[in-house]
Amino acid sequence: QVQLVESGGGSVQSGGSLRLSCEASGNTADSNCRGWFRQAPGKEREGVASIYTNSRGEYHTYYADSVKGRFTISRDNAKSTVYLQMNSLKPEDTAMYYCAATETSWCQGLQRDKYHYWGQGTQVTVSS
Repeated sequence: QVQLVESGGGSVQSGGSLRLSCEASGNTADSNCRGWFRQAPGKEREGVASIYTNSRGEYHTYYADSVKGRFTISRDNAKSTVYLQMNSLKPEDTAMYYCAATETSWCQGLQRDKYHYWGQGTQVTVSS
C-alpha cells in the first residue's frame, strides 16, 4: 500500500502561482510514476501531469495540453515527494487537485483508471 498526502492548495487571483506537494509513504516500489489530476465541479477527473524516474535516474515528464508551459511537475526522490508548480493560473484551473501513483508503464497516458493509489485532494481556486 502507498499513502499519498497533498498540500499547498489555496486561493489565488488569475495570473498568480501556487505549488502543490504530494508526499508518499508505504511501499512505493511499484509506484514510480506519480501524477497529478484535477476535478472541477460537474466535470470528470482529468490528468494534468505525470513524472517517473528511469533506471539512469533521469526524469520523464508528461503534461496535458491545457497546462503545458504553465505547470511544471518535479520530484525529490529522497523525500518521496512530487511537486506541481502552477504559474499563470486561470479561473478554469479551479478544481480539486489529486496526487496519484502507478507503475512506470502507465505514466505517459495520464489515464486515471490506471492509477492505483490516490490522495485525498487539495483545493485550488483561481479568481478572475
